[in-house]
Amino acid sequence: MFNEIFGNPMASLPIINGGRSRSISRENPTGEKGKGGMATGVLGPSRKGAAAYRMIPPGEILIIADVDGPGIINHIWFTITDNPDDGYYTLSDVVLRFYWDNEETPSVEVPIGDFFLNGFSTYTKVNSFPIVVNPVRGYNCYFQMPFAEHVRITIENQHPGILKGFFYQVDYTEYDEIPSNAAYFHAQYRRERLTVRGKDYTILDNVKGSGLYVGTFMAHTSLERYWYGEGEMKFYLDGDIEYPTICGTGLEDYFGGGFGFVEDQRKETPAVETLYQTPFLGYHFFSACEPNHSWRFEGACPPMRGFYRFHILDPIRFDKEFKLTVQQIGTCDTGLFERQDDISTIAYWYQSEPHIPFPELPDRYHRQPR
Repeated sequence: MFNEIFGNPMASLPIINGGRSRSISRENPTGEKGKGGMATGVLGPSRKGAAAYRMIPPGEILIIADVDGPGIINHIWFTITDNPDDGYYTLSDVVLRFYWDNEETPSVEVPIGDFFLNGFSTYTKVNSFPIVVNPVRGYNCYFQMPFAEHVRITIENQHPGILKGFFYQVDYTEYDEIPSNAAYFHAQYRRERLTVRGKDYTILDNVKGSGLYVGTFMAHTSLERYWYGEGEMKFYLDGDIEYPTICGTGLEDYFGGGFGFVEDQRKETPAVETLYQTPFLGYHFFSACEPNHSWRFEGACPPMRGFYRFHILDPIRFDKEFKLTVQQIGTCDTGLFERQDDISTIAYWYQSEPHIPFPELPDRYHRQPR
């Protein structure tokens, strides 16, 4: 059963494993067999008779999936409008939550944009292996998410205006059983609008139990001059206290690049960083004001960068506990220095349940970009 469900997806694709495919949508909210496309519309019975979207008033929590297991979620698709009644809609105002097996606290609690590698409330195309964002605002997730008893997925609109259009589909497979050692998917958002000088930024901590860490998204806003990426990623595993078991060599190295993402540092003045997207690693977003553009004017902003790394082929495994931090260190012509920047992150991991409740999600204001 384990190899048939969780093996190499191409190698196991032709294997008949007893799964039963189901899909949840606006028209078939329970995913029930033989209940799709039943509504009657202007073209007659079963001819696009139901609106494919839901409107979400301010403060409302919409349940988009509420089904019993055993099962595995294979694919999630969302798209979202950006025109509320009272102003531009921001992706940081919609909160996505997952609850496994009737738990009271969510295992996933994230702004929807950041979860799909769209930081800074900005729609950005993404072409990674587990997360894909297609034109226009088509948000896809391919992380497999097993559940033994039940799954509930909710969307909360924390914007003061009505979310006029939220489209969704959740594709999953029912099984008679799932492996007893299957871990549960988790994702958590963190934000420090101003990091503390000389103190490592915490991406994830207080994880207790066995599991594996599988990905990081970072939205980095530079608030100081010069190179920002000398900080080392530190993975603390199973009792590590003062020093981690795994320690990287710099921010661009962790995200799979090198030498400041600059093709020729000797010739380029100012240096121009190169964007890239690969299945597991990417520097996919950059935005900044013009070199001679004062920040006092509308539309100007400090440099904003988006990075992702997915540990799909190299998961970080732990038996009892896990913590991940990154140093805030930069460099200039006089050497290394401690920085203070604005950083938000999403941590993606699997672990055995129960999990320790997450820190309180920052409020809407503290999730907004500068």
